[in-house]
Amino acid sequence: MNVHPTAIIDAHAGVPASCQIGPYCVIGADVELGENCLLVSHVAVQGPTKIGSHNVFFPFAAIGMAPQDVTYKGEPTRLEIGDHNEIREYVTINRGTVKGGGLTKLGNHLLIMAYTHVGHDCVIGDHAMLVNGATIAGHVTVEEWAVVGALCPVHQFVRIGAHSYIGGGTTITQDVLPFSMTSAARDTHAYGLNKVGLERRGFSKERIAKLHHAYKILLASKMNTTQALAKLKAETDRSEDVDALIRFIESSERGIIK
Repeated sequence: MNVHPTAIIDAHAGVPASCQIGPYCVIGADVELGENCLLVSHVAVQGPTKIGSHNVFFPFAAIGMAPQDVTYKGEPTRLEIGDHNEIREYVTINRGTVKGGGLTKLGNHLLIMAYTHVGHDCVIGDHAMLVNGATIAGHVTVEEWAVVGALCPVHQFVRIGAHSYIGGGTTITQDVLPFSMTSAARDTHAYGLNKVGLERRGFSKERIAKLHHAYKILLASKMNTTQALAKLKAETDRSEDVDALIRFIESSERGIIK
């Protein structure tokens, strides 16, 4: 194990020999690291926390700390982080709360940029990107491949749909549609389909065309959301992506940003 002499590792932590633990890192009890993790320096990890393999934590990240919730009374709630994630400087990721299910869970291949906060009981899907200073409140779900822009505050219990893109500085208080671009450039609303992002993800022209058609009905027609959903559901040639969009809207509890 490559551990700097200034690092402190609790005797009850699990740290494989393949990990590199840099100067002044502190790893507490009930922390389990996977293979080939790198803690660059000054990283603090508190448990119960389980971290997968090939993760990199940059200086002054605070991982698995107690939730910032006034009802938390020291219960042994958890944080789980997957594989191949990059956690940049001064990122804070909190454990869950009992009332929220007791678990904060992050997926794989995430880029969480400097000064981002991930609150208690959040679920962050694979390949998501949280840009510098994004502030994710408790009980938030960020689905796969979503991008939350710099300095975006996200209200508790909000869902960020898959493959969506949120422009920097946008305050999010309702659910963000999958596949959408949402921005506060003038006021907070969905501008349409995240076409460039979908192309980068390898979506075919046919898949993008069907989503573009659905978004025209949702955002550009004179129909309200209920009418637009009824029209989309009546179309027999809609795609699985459009079905996912419909399910997302129908299951929304906070309402959607249109």
